[in-house]
Amino acid sequence: MPGIAAAPASAYQQVMAEAESNTPEFSVSELAHSLKRTVEDAYGHVRVRGELGRVTIARSGHAYLDLKDDKAVIDGVMWKGMVSRLTFKPEEGLEVVCEGKLTTYPGRSKYQIIIERMEPAGAGALMALLEERKKKLAAEGLFEASRKRALPFLPTVIGVITSPTGAVIRDILHRLEDRFPRHVLLWPVLVQGEKAAAQIAEAIAGFNALDGQGSVPRPDVLIVARGGGSVEDLWSFNEEIVVRAAAASAIPLISAVGHETDTTLIDFVADRRAPTPTGAAEIAVPVRSELMQHVDSQASRLTRALTRLVTHRRSEFRATARAFPTAQTLLGASRQRLDLAAAGLRPEALKRDIAIKSERVRSAGQRLGGSLDRQSRRGQDQIHSLGQRLVRASPVRAIRKSRELMQAAGQRLHRIGRQSLQQKGRALEALAGRHVLLGHDSVLQRGFALVRDTEGKLVRSAKTVKPGDTISIQYADGRQDAVVDGASPAKTRSRTKRDTPPEKQGRLF
Repeated sequence: MPGIAAAPASAYQQVMAEAESNTPEFSVSELAHSLKRTVEDAYGHVRVRGELGRVTIARSGHAYLDLKDDKAVIDGVMWKGMVSRLTFKPEEGLEVVCEGKLTTYPGRSKYQIIIERMEPAGAGALMALLEERKKKLAAEGLFEASRKRALPFLPTVIGVITSPTGAVIRDILHRLEDRFPRHVLLWPVLVQGEKAAAQIAEAIAGFNALDGQGSVPRPDVLIVARGGGSVEDLWSFNEEIVVRAAAASAIPLISAVGHETDTTLIDFVADRRAPTPTGAAEIAVPVRSELMQHVDSQASRLTRALTRLVTHRRSEFRATARAFPTAQTLLGASRQRLDLAAAGLRPEALKRDIAIKSERVRSAGQRLGGSLDRQSRRGQDQIHSLGQRLVRASPVRAIRKSRELMQAAGQRLHRIGRQSLQQKGRALEALAGRHVLLGHDSVLQRGFALVRDTEGKLVRSAKTVKPGDTISIQYADGRQDAVVDGASPAKTRSRTKRDTPPEKQGRLF
């Protein structure tokens, strides 16, 4: 029995050993790459619908994300080139449809989908995201009507933010040319794609950063424009970075994105919304011909109104003037009284009257005798005094007195002028005396000399000349040229020897 039991056991071991020797042996790397090829061959192209979870954009530009539903999660990778083609920004919670292929990552023993195309799962998902973002920004007060500013009536410079190659900029320029030509600054940006939102926000901030002091003027109004398209095409203008940049703009902004039926979040925060880019140009400037006609019409109305006002005032003035007496009427009586009074005050008439009165008094005195003679003489004296006062009061005497006063004033003025000239002359003579006393001529008279070099400059130090130099020496009575010989100057004598003056003047150097 033991022999029988042992035989089957050894046979089993032999069979198992032969089977193990026929199974191929893999390394870890070989098995991981084999699995990678198997997955890629079986799932070379797949289309997956799911909700975006974690979304990370690396510095390299590649996107790493999670694609999930309520039961499973798949890692996703989207390379930089594919990310740049997206018309919207991938965000957590957005439902999308992805196309690509499945592969594995041997370094982590994970499988993932390489996404080659991504689009929102229908317009409903984007609209839900748009509505949520709109509520968020509205709660911050960015859409309040009180924040909107009035546009300038006639801007000098218009800043346009759009694509430089599209038809939008041509439509705006043509419309401005037709209505009222203005200076236009174009800031070229992408209007679709992953980088569009950042470029649009930078353009708005860039225009606001201009101070207008350099060669580039600061715009008076901004136009953010793009042609029509789908929700995905216009999604860059729904991005939060663009909306906040438009809200922070200090320059009034016009939104002209899409057609009249298209609505983006920048429309709510802009100061004015235009249905089309052409409509934005119409909002920015008035029609020049209509404006000129309006100005001419207003000028004509103003002229007619002023004419009517002047005519009405003239009629009122004339009616009022007729109710008052004329100047001739008011002054006539006074002029007549003045003429009569002047005729009575003439000297000839007074003298005749005095002579008549004197003759009458003299005759009466002779008739009345001695007592009346005294009264007559007293009357004559009074009349004579009255005549003298009348003569003194005459205009001829006043003119004579004025002439005398003027002559006296002229004599005083002449006397004062002569005295002033004499004082100025004495001061000038004293100044001239000081000038002569302080001048170099008086110094030369005392035995000094002036030394000049060949250029005529004064030699103030012996260090400024050297042996062999020609110098000019000026004395009080003339000038001589000399040559420096280089000998050392004589030593200064001691104080005890200064009692006797030198026989002659020593050498200069």
